[in-house]
Amino acid sequence: MEKVLHSCVDCGTQNCKFKTRTYPEFCPTTHLKEEDRAWALERYDEGRNREIMIASAEVEFEGYCQWTRVQEIMEFARKIQAKRIGIANCIGLIREARMFARILQANGFEAYAVTCKVAGQAKSSMGIPQKCEQIGAAMCNPILQARLLNEAHTDLNVVIGLCVGHDSLFYKYSDAYVTTLVTKDRVTGNNPVAALYTAESYYKKKFFKG
Repeated sequence: MEKVLHSCVDCGTQNCKFKTRTYPEFCPTTHLKEEDRAWALERYDEGRNREIMIASAEVEFEGYCQWTRVQEIMEFARKIQAKRIGIANCIGLIREARMFARILQANGFEAYAVTCKVAGQAKSSMGIPQKCEQIGAAMCNPILQARLLNEAHTDLNVVIGLCVGHDSLFYKYSDAYVTTLVTKDRVTGNNPVAALYTAESYYKKKFFKG
């Protein structure tokens, strides 16, 4: 029988955070190879990675349980001297993207948005099954979104509601660092963690078969 590979989700102590408990025997921290630790630490000296880490930690501390994510993004942008903020949004969340842009501009930032349907490319022209056009003929174009924001020389890009997978492609092709403001969930009003909160009640039969 194949051995079960335990990971951090199987841990009940979280000693990596508290430092007053014991690590489980399968803990990645206790089995960490020094070369892996060193490799990760070396990466923080590449480019602006250390600056990003420090700014992120400061934002977490300074706004802990006080700032909304909208405000956190603005404070983070200030700390890394990001002036022009790119917005990669789902067209279904254009109102939210427009409001975010207004907030950015009211707080001294430039805002430049590219919506997902840019270019209006037909889904079928890319080999996407014809049936997918029943919910809209134009394909989402996250790679083009990234390219146009790159050409606009944005300092930081913010994702607002890109589809699962489309967001992955945007992250891959964006030159600027990317953070996410909104994660799309059409069922829960863009609150995907709601499905986790109700996974043992309302959604139990959907998630756990048999």
